[in-house]
Amino acid sequence: MENANATTRERIADYLRERTAAAGTIANEFDIPTNDALSHVEHIAQSLDGTDEQLLAAPPECRDCGFAGFDDRANRPSRCPECRSESIEEPLFRVE
Repeated sequence: MENANATTRERIADYLRERTAAAGTIANEFDIPTNDALSHVEHIAQSLDGTDEQLLAAPPECRDCGFAGFDDRANRPSRCPECRSESIEEPLFRVE
């Protein structure tokens, strides 16, 4: 149920209630830059404080060695600190 009067952030929150998505996927779906999608996701997490919902984030993961202990769980790093690979999965987000 999409509300035509909803803000982009509200529509992204509704989108993440229905499915798990990476920032790149959100950016494509809402025709916004990836950095803006990440900013919206961060604000959504803050707005959910004090509610019965929360933003879940699966951290980025190296496709080559499986390392997932990145310091910043919301952004995709350029390189794996373990194996130096640049093949990194984007973090995934969901509202539950």
